[in-house]
Amino acid sequence: MHDKQTKNKSQSADNKTVQSALKILGTPSGKNRLTRLLPFLGPAFIASVAYVDPGNFATNIQGGAQFGYMLVWVIVVSNLMAMLIQTLSAKLGLVTGKNLAEHCREQFPRPVVLVMWVLMELVAIATDLAEFLGAALGFNLLLGVPLLVGALLTGIATLLILGLERYGFRPLEAVISAMVGMIALCYLVETVLDKPDWAQVFHATFVPQFAGPESVVLAAGILGATVMPHAIFLHSALMQGRIVVTEKSQLQGLYRYEIMDIVIAMGLASFVNAAMLIMAAATFYKTGLTHIATIEEAYRTLEPLLGSAAKWFFGMSLLVAGLSSSTVGTSAGQIIMQGFLKTHIPVLVRRLVTMLPAILVIWIGLDPTRTLVMSQVVLSFGLPFAVVPLVMFTRNRIIMGEMVNKPVTTALAWLIAFIIISLNVYLLYQLLG
Repeated sequence: MHDKQTKNKSQSADNKTVQSALKILGTPSGKNRLTRLLPFLGPAFIASVAYVDPGNFATNIQGGAQFGYMLVWVIVVSNLMAMLIQTLSAKLGLVTGKNLAEHCREQFPRPVVLVMWVLMELVAIATDLAEFLGAALGFNLLLGVPLLVGALLTGIATLLILGLERYGFRPLEAVISAMVGMIALCYLVETVLDKPDWAQVFHATFVPQFAGPESVVLAAGILGATVMPHAIFLHSALMQGRIVVTEKSQLQGLYRYEIMDIVIAMGLASFVNAAMLIMAAATFYKTGLTHIATIEEAYRTLEPLLGSAAKWFFGMSLLVAGLSSSTVGTSAGQIIMQGFLKTHIPVLVRRLVTMLPAILVIWIGLDPTRTLVMSQVVLSFGLPFAVVPLVMFTRNRIIMGEMVNKPVTTALAWLIAFIIISLNVYLLYQLLG
């Protein structure tokens, strides 16, 4: 009886959001644009969590500590890529009512689908490893509990957050968006405290450069930690049936609002990523601590350099990033399995299975930060298998109808795919060398 009442409340809350959105789409633009935008915000914020997960902490801290502000441009370019890719993903789900994995299942031969599913599951495991390790590390740094205990707390907290789905899409979107906001606030404080050299930051933002193979490896890690394969699959699913419209004008209006959602959410994620690297550059590289290569070292070193407040904000942002991204990663794993195989497993089972690699890493004593960085490199290798099909489908007029990509959009998307694949080939050459 209680579950039925909960479900009814969930549907009622979601219906209010949908009706409010439809009413806005059916009326001329008003003066209060923020109020009009609110019903459409949410999906991009959930997807953006993948862009501020603990893997970003590891790659950005190492990049800033070893090379100063040099790789800020990589973050900017990566986030611009992310905006276009996530826009295409959202459009695919919005226009067709099917997510990227479902289109792959329908358009590709069965053997190809199975291979892609296995690859994306491996990517999901690498993703969850980074997110789970980060949250466990956050509990360890803030509360002083062993990493194994932090891992168990992460598993419990993730299941509790996922339980919000019972109450509709709005509560989960609100909680995840609040978490993203909390991470941004923590890094706003960190940026104020570390007093970076803004002239150097500006120069590094607009002048691309590398300093040897290791900087390329870290750049690939930053790219893998920014443009996330599972977020591409997830965003297309988040738009399925959320707000269903039939008229062409309403569909185009809904798409424009979703672009605003993406720009705001990805812009916030870009700020957080840049702030991470800037903090490491201004705090560690500036003082000669270029050897800072782990999250734990960064956490311990912040207090004597910047005070206890910086240390606390850093730890809190890591914990919140780990919890939110682990929650979203579990949902993405469900979507990938359902889309490719037309089946799913209980969330509890998936959560327990995806916990095992992180627990194994903790058990055998591997360096958490190095493991996080390498997991992001794995994600970078998985990107073409998400980006290439996405571009193929969104440029197909049979699939997209009048919302098909414009030629310039397709050209930019193919350029991004080429850059990603080229960087991966170079990265593989360096690793084998």
